[in-house]
This record gives sequence, structure tokens and C-alpha cells, in this order.
Amino acid sequence: MWSSKLKISCLMGALLFLGACGFRPLYGQSGGQTALSDLSSIRIEPIADRLGQELHNNLLDLLTPQGRPQKPRYSLKIKLSQSKKTLAVQKSAFATRANLIIRAVFSLSAVGVGAAATEEVLLSGESSIISSYNILDSDFATVIAERNARTQAVRELADNIRIRLAVYFTQNLQRTPSPKP
Repeated sequence: MWSSKLKISCLMGALLFLGACGFRPLYGQSGGQTALSDLSSIRIEPIADRLGQELHNNLLDLLTPQGRPQKPRYSLKIKLSQSKKTLAVQKSAFATRANLIIRAVFSLSAVGVGAAATEEVLLSGESSIISSYNILDSDFATVIAERNARTQAVRELADNIRIRLAVYFTQNLQRTPSPKP
């Protein structure tokens, strides 16, 4: 059994190590601003199709839980694609498992001011999520399993995009884009 002094010593050593390596919390304050304040000033552009609507709503919940920003400083544009691949094919040539692949290509732009303002792309990237589900004998059960896999994939995709945006804002020293006259 470890003594309490040894436990405290190990804990203090771990804290000193984290402090020395430059560890910073992702949502911590840096110069009075947080990644959360930058995330909440993003306008999420409409995304095509039902899948896009689900992603849009998940991103709204994650990025702007207090509602849409009145004066957004950033604009997020996303294009989605999805595909399905069957796996685990039986001898009878029926698939019993499928992968649903959802891919998002996104770009974050600074919102300009004025009629002739152009949007400067600050960050662009892509994120893919693979969600698996079983193909069952019952068509209804398969449809529900696919829908659940799609819902879970969209949640993970939204969280993935949120993390990428937060990392960008945390690492970027020029946090506030200068308004263009």
C-alpha cells in the first residue's frame, strides 16, 4: 500500500512535469480571451440535405449554446459527403455488416465588414468518421441501425470539427481579425 506522502509526492511531480512541458488547457484563458469566446462568434452557414441539417444543429449546440452570434467574426462553411460499404459477406453473398463513411470538408473565414469585403480563409480541413452497423434479417431493424449509426457519426463529426476549431483558436495569437473598412 502506498503511503500518503508518496502519493502526494507523485502528484506534485506530475503537476510540475505538466507545467514544465508547456501544457495549456484547450479552453483556458490566454490574454483575457478563451477559445470558447471565439467559438461562440462563429456563424455556421447552412449545410445541404438532412444530414447537413443534423450536423448544423449539432454544431450550433456545441459552438453557440447561448444562441446565434449577433455580430459574428467568423463564418464556417461545410460540404458533406457520405458513402456506405458492405463488409462481412456470408457464403450466400449477403452482407451482415456495413460501414457508413461521412466526410466533411470545412473552411473557417474571417467575416469582413462592408459591401466589398472579402472573406479571408483562416482554416480549412476535412474530417471523416466511419460508423459501423449490422445488416439484419429485418429491414426495419437495419434501417434503425443505419439511422443510429448516422446520428452517432454526425455527433462525432461535429465534436471533431469543434476540437479542430478550438485548437486553431488556442494556437493562433492573432485571435481577433481586424475589421476591414
